[in-house]
Amino acid sequence: MLEGEQRRQQILQELQGAKKPISASRFAKDFGVSRQSIVGDVALLRAAGEDIIATARGYKLNAVVAEKGLLAKIAVQHGEDQTEEELATIIEHGAEVIDVIVEHELYGELVGGLYIATPEQIQSFMKKYRSSNSRLLSQLTNGIHLHTIRYQNEASLAKIKEALANKGILYQGND
Repeated sequence: MLEGEQRRQQILQELQGAKKPISASRFAKDFGVSRQSIVGDVALLRAAGEDIIATARGYKLNAVVAEKGLLAKIAVQHGEDQTEEELATIIEHGAEVIDVIVEHELYGELVGGLYIATPEQIQSFMKKYRSSNSRLLSQLTNGIHLHTIRYQNEASLAKIKEALANKGILYQGND
């Protein structure tokens, strides 16, 4: 079993070489420690300046800026029953859903990393959501939330917004 500092360096090395997120449970199994030990290790790495983010599928290094594409925030509103449809609509038009953002009355802006770019990732997210006791962040704000998305060009962003508007998901405001 590795000592704490050695384990943290190994976690960082694995994240640097990973093509997809790695779960705390997998790290715990690999290193023979508890999941909570890994959560603590990641917290210490973050405190030391490492830009590690937690997604629904595990930890990854934040590479949003380095990846190709344009970033935009879109405002949406829908119920829990349209979550899968919303995500599918965005990725069907060639975009990636980076995160979900809500404005909480007490805490201010809350951000949850998603990093969803494929139908399989949508299915994995929805399966994890349905089997958990968790609530969607959007349920805190009457369904109103933002997504940061990565898209290829302005035409694809326009098509995403149009498709979401046609489904009644794009937030238009209450005039």
